[in-house]
Amino acid sequence: MRPRLALVPGEPAGVGPELCIRAMHQQHAADIVVFGDRDTLARAAETIGLPVAFTTADATEAAPGTIRLINIPNAVAAEFGTPDPANASAVIAAMERGAAGCIAGEFDGLVTGPVHKANINAGGIAYTGTTGLLARQAGCEVVMMLANDIVRVALATTHLPLREVADAITPAGLERTLRILDAALRDDFGIATPVVAVLGLNPHAGEAGHLGREEIDVIEPVLERLRGEGMTLHGPLPADTAFLPARLAGFDAVLAMYHDQGLPVLKYSGFERAVNLTLGLPYPRVAVDHGTALDLAGTGTADPSSLLAAIDTCTRLARPRALARMQGSTT
Repeated sequence: MRPRLALVPGEPAGVGPELCIRAMHQQHAADIVVFGDRDTLARAAETIGLPVAFTTADATEAAPGTIRLINIPNAVAAEFGTPDPANASAVIAAMERGAAGCIAGEFDGLVTGPVHKANINAGGIAYTGTTGLLARQAGCEVVMMLANDIVRVALATTHLPLREVADAITPAGLERTLRILDAALRDDFGIATPVVAVLGLNPHAGEAGHLGREEIDVIEPVLERLRGEGMTLHGPLPADTAFLPARLAGFDAVLAMYHDQGLPVLKYSGFERAVNLTLGLPYPRVAVDHGTALDLAGTGTADPSSLLAAIDTCTRLARPRALARMQGSTT
């Protein structure tokens, strides 16, 4: 049983195309179709000295070094290291078409490379991130979670100025996030009874109200209500001790209240194998946990570890969908 994955290299001027070439020279437990610009991929292969061949998206066989491709041409030729806003539409189209294929059941999961947000906005497209784009397309609420071999960290808020974080943590929002996280750990990761560590917002989790009341007024009431429904939730915990190895061993995931509360720990513990997951979509979506690395683009020195980890993770999460698709095709 081989899941069928859609892979989007991302910003054509970044390292995404060459990472895609390196990934497609390896064996995978999934059939992968790349959504991107053929010429950019071919030039990336030539730049890093790896031969590449292209075949159709429905090809039954594709040996390492052969790419099943759905060609989405760029408006202008990509220059590695220098993003061109004219290509923003092609980047968005690749992501939307890959995701639409997942929604339609043509693919079992989506893997995305790094994109350049400023360049997409410079191209006249209002864009705050791929997570939000995919959520709007699917019409659902989602949660961002980053993971490596050591820890899974989900986020109650994502890309907000720090001064806006406290107001963004509401009982309804926190409850929604915890429900999505709990369901994903059960359904996608196969954890029968997930144990989640919920961090406090303030230092020392508010110190009984002396350092802030968000824990007392917002976080704890939500945790108590969901515990009453059977969820196993620890917290609110002080963030400075929650990531100690002895404590992490008892948790299946950590919910951080804001971006830089949890992600520095995750990236320090294993940046190369870290991936970014969007929980709550009707299909698994896994992205690399790094940027476009424009300074490395075209040099052949970019590390493909995160993309390989994203493909491996998405393959594991996509297997139930692949099985359901195969069973449906035989009935």
